[in-house]
Amino acid sequence: MTTPSGNASKGKWPVLLLVLATALLLVLAIRILDRAPRTDDAYVYADTIDVVPEVNGRIVELAVRDNQAVRQGDLLLRIDPRPYQDALRRGEASLVALDRQIELTQRTVNAQQYNALSVRAAVERARAAAAQASDTLHRTEPLLSQGYVSAEEVDRARTAQRATQAELSAAQLQAQQAAAAVSGVDALVAQRAVVQAEIAIAELNLEFATVRAPFDGRVVALKTSTGQFASALKPVFTLIDTRTWYVVANFRETELKGIRAGTPAIVYLMSDTSQRFQGKVDSIGYGVAPDEGGLALPGGLPRIERTLNWVHVSQRFPVKIRVENANPELFRVGTSAVAVLHPERDDHRKAH
Repeated sequence: MTTPSGNASKGKWPVLLLVLATALLLVLAIRILDRAPRTDDAYVYADTIDVVPEVNGRIVELAVRDNQAVRQGDLLLRIDPRPYQDALRRGEASLVALDRQIELTQRTVNAQQYNALSVRAAVERARAAAAQASDTLHRTEPLLSQGYVSAEEVDRARTAQRATQAELSAAQLQAQQAAAAVSGVDALVAQRAVVQAEIAIAELNLEFATVRAPFDGRVVALKTSTGQFASALKPVFTLIDTRTWYVVANFRETELKGIRAGTPAIVYLMSDTSQRFQGKVDSIGYGVAPDEGGLALPGGLPRIERTLNWVHVSQRFPVKIRVENANPELFRVGTSAVAVLHPERDDHRKAH
């Protein structure tokens, strides 16, 4: 016959075994989490740009539709190019007219230069004649007192000296006038540089009238159509850079130890949990905006809410994981994801 104490002792064993198994599973789970931190507080991210025309004008061609995939160099939209074509033609016509004006002016300048050279030669001849007349007078005057020359001859020498001196003065004045008349084409050449700059700007504006995809991507947030007036530097739509995909996973600060750039990771999306994607940690966030406190922090810091407010909860920091084999048909910005990091694989790789 079984005693009550024996039955009680037998009933304790299953409970003890259950408690022991639970403790072992808990220790195993903690060990696994320490070795491979994971979180479902994650989402898909990709770089984006706002597609903005750099010139004003009406959209005459919109070559894409919302959510369409595009390749680098594909036409996105075209602004009416006619105003910029007209500006280019005006600039080119102004340049041709200015070149002809420079050519004609240069001919005039050349003639002025030849005239100045001729006048300078006349000055030299007048200077030589004046010098000769002065020498003749200086030789003749002493001979008058000795009776070798007459007073009339001395008067003629003085008259010749004064005449040649007057001719020299007139030639010098004419030379100054001729030199001043040589204007040159410097001002026109400077004006030509201005016209060339205007042509370059017109060519650039005409190029800006056609907007092409700077990289492989996907069009989103398209809310316009052909005929809409586009303003310079005002976004028309957004283009997602589909060349590189990321998963931003918010890990607890207690899990960041051992995580560094290059740490291997495995991610999967909640939209299709059957597919696994390899990745590596690209960077770890160094700043988040706290929920409490009176500090005024920069508004650009990410804000990650804590799930409990009655106990102290570990802060989470964003870990940016670059996905290596992303499925372009599955990855969408903002899709919920799960990320598992493997720091021990990184340590093993470095050890070898």
